[in-house]
Amino acid sequence: MKIRRTLATAVALAVTAPVTVLAASPAFATTGPAAETTAVAASKEAGKPSLADLEKAVAAAQAALTAAEAAKAEAVKGVEAAVADDAPLKLALNQAVAAVEKAAAEKAAADKAVTEAQAAIDALPEDASDDDRVAAVKALAAAQAAAQAAADAKTAADTAKEAAHKALDDDRVAATRKLHEADTALDKAKADLAAAQKALEDAKKDTGEPKPDPKPDPKPGDDDDDDMCDTVSKVKVSLHGVPGKIAAGSTVHFSMKVTNDSKRTLDEVDPFAAAFAEDRTASANDISHLLKLQWSNGSAWKNVGPDFTTGTITGLKAGVSKDVKLRLTVDAKAPAGMGVAVAAGGYYNEDGTCGFTPEGVTKEFEIVAAGTKVGNEPAKSGKPMPLPQGGTSTTPVSAATSTGTVTGQLAKTGSNDAVPQIALAGGVAVALGAGAMFVVRRRKAGAGA
Repeated sequence: MKIRRTLATAVALAVTAPVTVLAASPAFATTGPAAETTAVAASKEAGKPSLADLEKAVAAAQAALTAAEAAKAEAVKGVEAAVADDAPLKLALNQAVAAVEKAAAEKAAADKAVTEAQAAIDALPEDASDDDRVAAVKALAAAQAAAQAAADAKTAADTAKEAAHKALDDDRVAATRKLHEADTALDKAKADLAAAQKALEDAKKDTGEPKPDPKPDPKPGDDDDDDMCDTVSKVKVSLHGVPGKIAAGSTVHFSMKVTNDSKRTLDEVDPFAAAFAEDRTASANDISHLLKLQWSNGSAWKNVGPDFTTGTITGLKAGVSKDVKLRLTVDAKAPAGMGVAVAAGGYYNEDGTCGFTPEGVTKEFEIVAAGTKVGNEPAKSGKPMPLPQGGTSTTPVSAATSTGTVTGQLAKTGSNDAVPQIALAGGVAVALGAGAMFVVRRRKAGAGA
């Protein structure tokens, strides 16, 4: 039985490595025999290809397609393993986070001990004995040494956490790249087979031989094409109330509106939200880890986790909208920077139809120093991010930068007031497009998954 999957899996990978999905070299694109460039092309050099040559080309293209399908299946498994909660690197990161929290608590206790030791010295009476003074000074020195050791341990824990986070990100990047390459190779294999079959069909027309019955084009819901999904928008999303400036150390509230833009009830709608930021230094460092995005169903606040889902809306009737409450907290340690909030949505129905928003919506905001008066200026709407349709597009989308296309890092331009260059046009868009595959996998599994 197929595992129930959601669009969230791909969204998670999108923000883990926004550009690498697109910048990956098409390693699979040149593998396998091409229908018109192997036996057929060789035969054409000697004259008109024979039916036997064309049949061999079709067989070779079919074998290449079978291999490409197997490679994609393995790539899908790799993605699922990379984003699983029990992935070894994910567990290692969890342990590193716990170690940081423990080290922080120990450092706080050690710092408190220093404060208390100093207070004890300050509180000594004027007639305190030399022994009492010596003991108090020794206690302070011991407390200071312990505090320094705790600070060093906290620094080491922070470093280990960053290394664990990078290892997890790198693993997800590699899995995403492999899936993208497998998708590209599968598209090419399908095109090669279609070309070879057409060449054979045309040749049989010339000879009068009967041609095979054409295979009908698959439709959304058919089991023989797991990548198909509706390319017409039936879900619209929008962000409301995002402020133009957010001070470090503060929390802001806003909302995402999800609308059924179709003429039928959508069985399940999955809204997605994310927030990213980078500082204003020349290297435009990623500071997204200093942002905390949460959503609420009206009863409690929940963290928007690695899958970027904000719940599931069931039975959304035609023309009806639902609001998802969101709040964003910027850590007090966050430096000045630029940020962006992103919203998207996907849906699937029990009859096998599915789809996703053709464009991701964005709101751009500025991160300013703690205590800064931010005013009431709203965030600017970013340019809509077109999403690849059906998850099978072979057209790469890249982020243009002052130094070329960026891979594995947040893209950046030379403009100071440009949107934080999170490569949304590439990463989020492509991952949402690729995510249609997971939507189809989930709705094919059905309620029994």
